Amino acid sequence: MHLNIETLALINGGQALVLALMLWFGTRSGSNRAVKGLRLRAAALLLEAGGDFILAFDFKLSQLAVLLMGNTFNLSAQALTIVALRMVLTRSLRWREALMLGLAAWLGVTYLSTVHPDYRMRVLWGSIILACNALLNLSALWGGCSKQDTRAQCLLFWAYVLAIALLAWRNISLWTLDTPPQGIGVPTPVNIVYVLLIGLQPLLASVGFLLLYNEILQRDLYDLARIDPLTGVINRLGLVEASDVLLTKARAKNESIGVLLIDADHFKSINDRFGHDDGDRVLLELVANIRRMLRSNDLVGRVGGEEFLVLSPSVKEGDLLALAERIRSAVERTPFHINGQSYALTVSIGAAIATGNEPDMMAARRRADAALYDAKRAGRNCVKISPT
Repeated sequence: MHLNIETLALINGGQALVLALMLWFGTRSGSNRAVKGLRLRAAALLLEAGGDFILAFDFKLSQLAVLLMGNTFNLSAQALTIVALRMVLTRSLRWREALMLGLAAWLGVTYLSTVHPDYRMRVLWGSIILACNALLNLSALWGGCSKQDTRAQCLLFWAYVLAIALLAWRNISLWTLDTPPQGIGVPTPVNIVYVLLIGLQPLLASVGFLLLYNEILQRDLYDLARIDPLTGVINRLGLVEASDVLLTKARAKNESIGVLLIDADHFKSINDRFGHDDGDRVLLELVANIRRMLRSNDLVGRVGGEEFLVLSPSVKEGDLLALAERIRSAVERTPFHINGQSYALTVSIGAAIATGNEPDMMAARRRADAALYDAKRAGRNCVKISPT
């Protein structure tokens, strides 16, 4: 078998077909955007394979049919890939732009093939559109190389940069030839190298998509281990990790960290009277009240049950007590409606200050816990602070 355009196209088409099947059947079923994006990328690969097979069997079709059908498949695949990538990355889909670019490319290539035949201008026009498609993908991937947990984004970013460079190389080569070929099927060195290299792009992009999907799964697992599923705030593990980070920053700046331990008063009576479902709704409203009182750099997490911890960096004792009082007052003023009945909830709060000299946050949390018990013994619905 000769290494000609048809042979390369046949190899590329087979590769794209296999990759499409791997993407489709290699991802778990589901309705989330990442899975939908991978399935859409698999559909794009099927279209790319169709375009390659048309080129591989161009001897059975007219040159115009190969051109129009091949471009229809390939440009549709490009548009689907733009939407698929943005779906995986949870970006705006930009499907209108992708559709308009594909339509502009198809109309321009058709005009430069039938009405005013000019191969070099046709390649230039198609390359401009493909470069615009690549730029849309690059805009979605921008910033991925600056983060350690987004290496797949970096791989895809450079794959599309190389695709633009390949398009530029092909056009420069065509415009510098004295007698350029009159079609992609002509076995010139430029065409052979271009078809060979462009056939690697589906492989690189598909590997990037799979790595990107794996990164998303890893991040989801990381979040699941650190986010409380009911309230959406960080859990005990997340609080421990956040405490270490805040304490490191406090040492560097010689600052203190405020610690608030918040407990809903008589919460068991709500569960006993109304049931756990309504009790969960009360907890959600309680968290919302706490969050409304916090600054952007404050953290709130669920210690367990109806107990929550607030970490407030760079505060003095007076500021911390003022924050605790705002939270207590906001909860007290908020009526909770359960089964048509109005219920007043209050909280007891224990406060403590952690300094950067402490080895960890455990001592400050124990002081806040002791202050919380003082608040309970004082009749609840109040704030107590532990001496440092």
